[in-house]
Amino acid sequence: MMSFISSIANPSQWRYRICVSFDLDDTLTSHCKKVPTEKCPFPNFIKRWLCEPLRCGTKRLFRELRQLDCSVWIYTSSGRSSAYIKRWFLLHGIRIDGVVNRNRHCHISNQHHLLRLPSKFPPAFGIDLHIDDSEGVKMEGDEYGFRVVVINPYDEQWVEKVLDAVTMLKYT
Repeated sequence: MMSFISSIANPSQWRYRICVSFDLDDTLTSHCKKVPTEKCPFPNFIKRWLCEPLRCGTKRLFRELRQLDCSVWIYTSSGRSSAYIKRWFLLHGIRIDGVVNRNRHCHISNQHHLLRLPSKFPPAFGIDLHIDDSEGVKMEGDEYGFRVVVINPYDEQWVEKVLDAVTMLKYT
């Protein structure tokens, strides 16, 4: 079976490196029992502190995004610290290039003097594509001119949907 990466053109032919951000809650993490999650690599004594389940397919997706030379960020409206988020992903074997949490978002958004503060504003951080579960964030993207792909927590084809969007963006 041919992998997604080997079926597309050489990434070095693309015109620039894409920066992709992901929401956390109900996009990459889910507490719903119906959403498949990655096997937890932590021993039981660590699970108490790092018990958030990582959505199944995240590790493969991030590996493929790295092969496509993408920069991978987390953009969350939560108050989780950047250090916590980076450490949590690192414990899952995933390196994150940057984190935008609620505090960082508010600080930068205020510098852009926006009349109405959107819940997320990826262009302020050089982010080309944002992945989220919220239709509201997609509407804000349409209004403020940034790209958003909405992923349903129950979508089993979500990894392919993200990879297709990145590929389309690379070629435009």
